Amino acid sequence: MRTLTITLFDESRMVISPDQVVENIQRQFVPVNRAKTREIGLSLYAIMILLGGPFFLWGSHAFRRRRVERRLQKTRIDLFQDIARLRGIIYAGYYGHWQGASEDDNVGNPVLDSLGYTLPGHRVRDESDDLPVEERTDKDLPGHVFVPEGALPDTAEVIVIGSGAGGAVAAANLARQGYEVLIIEAGSHYPSSRISLEESRMTARLFKDGAVQTSRNRDIVVFQGQVVGGSTVINNGICLRVKQAGMIHEEASDVLANWAALGAPVPESELTSAYADVEGTLGVAPLDTRMGRHNGHHLLGAWHSYAAASSNPLDSAAPAMWFKKNWRSDAPGNKCVSCGYCNTGCPYGRKNAMPESYLTIATGHGARILADASVSRILWQDHHRARATGVELSVNGGRKQTIHATKGVVVAAGAIASSNILRESGLKHSGHGMSLNIACPVPALMPYNVRAWDEDQMATYVDRADFLIESHFQPPMSMATLVPGWFEDHFDRMLNYNKLASAGVLFPADRLGRIKRGKLRFELGDAELDVLRSALATLTKVHFANGALEVYPALLVGQTLHAGMRDADIDDFYARAIVEPDDVVLSSSHPQGGNAINADPDKGVIDLDHRVHGTDNVYVCDASVFPSCIRVNAQLTTMAMSHRATHGKAIFG
Repeated sequence: MRTLTITLFDESRMVISPDQVVENIQRQFVPVNRAKTREIGLSLYAIMILLGGPFFLWGSHAFRRRRVERRLQKTRIDLFQDIARLRGIIYAGYYGHWQGASEDDNVGNPVLDSLGYTLPGHRVRDESDDLPVEERTDKDLPGHVFVPEGALPDTAEVIVIGSGAGGAVAAANLARQGYEVLIIEAGSHYPSSRISLEESRMTARLFKDGAVQTSRNRDIVVFQGQVVGGSTVINNGICLRVKQAGMIHEEASDVLANWAALGAPVPESELTSAYADVEGTLGVAPLDTRMGRHNGHHLLGAWHSYAAASSNPLDSAAPAMWFKKNWRSDAPGNKCVSCGYCNTGCPYGRKNAMPESYLTIATGHGARILADASVSRILWQDHHRARATGVELSVNGGRKQTIHATKGVVVAAGAIASSNILRESGLKHSGHGMSLNIACPVPALMPYNVRAWDEDQMATYVDRADFLIESHFQPPMSMATLVPGWFEDHFDRMLNYNKLASAGVLFPADRLGRIKRGKLRFELGDAELDVLRSALATLTKVHFANGALEVYPALLVGQTLHAGMRDADIDDFYARAIVEPDDVVLSSSHPQGGNAINADPDKGVIDLDHRVHGTDNVYVCDASVFPSCIRVNAQLTTMAMSHRATHGKAIFG
């Protein structure tokens, strides 16, 4: 790993030693589960063999660089392209450097100083416009709502598996009806008081597989939270409906009509009512424009310049908007301080995620939370699987244990985990027809300081009907893994960190995946690649329309596009550069489907009321119930569907 580090970097320009980079990487992966750590270790070992083993280790810097260029950077072999993506781990080890425990310990952090980056607590704030950076912990869940270690209950009336967007809403609604609810969460509890600005530490602890979970073929990185509150703790709080005048492109695919055509009609009036209830509870409101004053405004200004010169009617009709988010910004002292760390938890206690909202409601009505407990399967009364009697689980990775459910079970562990649980419970038709919203970042070099890191990470978006463009920026470690490039190109791009603007494209990949041996198998086709090429070309032109000097699409080779290119040349570039998914770095934070609702048990896993077909008392209330891809960010619709299924309904009698 040390040799690979000094090959990717010019050691004379590094501000920390290669040994420190290796130590940082090793420390980051200590909390990650053994299977994933072993997989990463084997992949790094494979890199060394691929590069020549001892010959690579003993070779000159020039020899090692040529090997990396030929066998990793410019390879067309799928396996080698997959391995090449692991260079992001080396970048994370360098740019995620952290000293001590606190922000104050990192005054003088050499890596952050080299980038011109200032941690939130040390930023100069204009009190007439900016909020002071102050932590609040009054919304943290109290300790007494958690089941203590060694006090595992034998029974509960209702067991809710998962504490994220779907599970928390279901738990709150059921607890308010008087059910005794036990919420089981595979992740740990991280209140704001335990969340720090150390990116590597929080990424390893809050994300499934330390944020390096991938599809089976490794084409797509799949980000999911594994923490009390689920992905709502590590997302950006975006709240978009699948249909909303002025917020969604008029020519966009009609999600509810698609569902009805598939045999899963959801009355628009019911979903609209559920949206309104959830938005009221969360305090959903348009983002304060102050919070996107740099990168957010860049996207809107760039889009308007681009669209004004475009002849494509989809461009002229595209909404270009500020996001709505669940900050509960109307509550005293709750306004976001624009720290830019949404994706590694909110260290200042401002995000109104599930622990601060629906889990608070649920536990206020008697629900309890069992954290660090992984459910493997549902237990049945007999081999017909008509009635669930409990769940089998392990606590802290220990031996299998059982908790009985006297009323029923709600499965809401996320699209992948819920499908795995149901398959292990004997429902072999679970886990088919899975969808993703797929993201791809495109940073751009501006001729002036943007300081995109000093604002909300995701502030504005454009809905172009076939894809979305979303403003997006990250703190140094995460941004280093998004900025493409190799060797001095990547290093120089990161030295221009303050001058980078960034946005990403988001496009739907509908029902192309399924669970195979516990992992998501997902294959993109020509249609999806066509949309991706069009989206990246459009975003490149948008950046240039606002004065960008260079654009860095997330391509494996790391090419640069320069200002002055003709639109046709940009289109041709992407047609040549993206031949297969391995040519580009793709990710998704929105797994959907796998347990689709459908009136016909031969076409869906659950019925229109979210009950598993053929069972009396098992319901599914997360994004796995979506019959097809919803195209926009999935959080709000997941909550609304769960609310629709459980609000005011005594589903267990």
